Amino acid sequence: MSEEERDFEERDFEERLRELLSEDAYTIRPSPVPYPRIRRQGVVERRRRVAVTGAALVALAAVPVGAFAVGGAGTGTADTATTPTASASATPAPTPSPTPSGPAGPATAGQLRDGITLEQAASGLDKCLAYDRDRVAHGGTASSDLGKPDEYRIILALNSTGDLNSPGDGIFVVAVKEEPQETRLVCNIKGGEASGLGISVGSDRQPDSPPVLADTNNNKLYQQSFMDKGNWKLPFGWGFIGTVEPSVAKVTVSYGGASSEAVLDHGWFVASGTLTEQVTRNPHIKGYDKAGRLIYDSAEDTSYQQVQ
Repeated sequence: MSEEERDFEERDFEERLRELLSEDAYTIRPSPVPYPRIRRQGVVERRRRVAVTGAALVALAAVPVGAFAVGGAGTGTADTATTPTASASATPAPTPSPTPSGPAGPATAGQLRDGITLEQAASGLDKCLAYDRDRVAHGGTASSDLGKPDEYRIILALNSTGDLNSPGDGIFVVAVKEEPQETRLVCNIKGGEASGLGISVGSDRQPDSPPVLADTNNNKLYQQSFMDKGNWKLPFGWGFIGTVEPSVAKVTVSYGGASSEAVLDHGWFVASGTLTEQVTRNPHIKGYDKAGRLIYDSAEDTSYQQVQ
């Protein structure tokens, strides 16, 4: 690993450490230790790898306080309104790839937000894969071959907002593949170049996982930096992803007091919307079976952190 990469990871680690220390400073007493989530995350993280700028994030995923936390203004404040993006719960055929050798597109056009085209998202994915290859070539750790762009399906693209720790706006591209093993990439592109890549290799799911399971690194998609806590740039476009079992026919995600129906895209659920005011609670997720029965509610999931 180069000296520049080490410095980058140290800065990121310091920021996350400040997040955890500051978060308890906002509360009268520390948050209760979420033992079920810690156990589940401990198993998951043994099969996970996060490269690039956010390498320290997964290392902190099993910390009791703030492990799934995001930027916000503390506890106890009511959520505020958003403008949701609604979409169908069924899984249509994915959009064809922009080129014969490119990644497949998402199930619906609404998963490409903010005017981002499939061609732009595919180009961003290609740059992020090249970024990872270059990182490994310069001494970075490689636990898996990420493969080629045409092995992936893009499930979400949206604008990203810069912060004090990582200035400059850009776009996020989320891409997944199933073979030879489940892989999820969250790419950040700024100024036409890859600036960060979050990698998850291997399924998050465990035998005791709920039928609807939020992705462990969602915070990058629905939060702004803890460094700017209490002073988000608005309006703020957010995204939220996770996996579902075959029994799930519908997923809703409420954020900031407004609810939208997520797209079910080949075993993944994808939701997005736009906040017009800063919030203090994490998205609220519900899952329903084909008969319309509620089979998952994140408000009752002890492994899911409710408050930012």
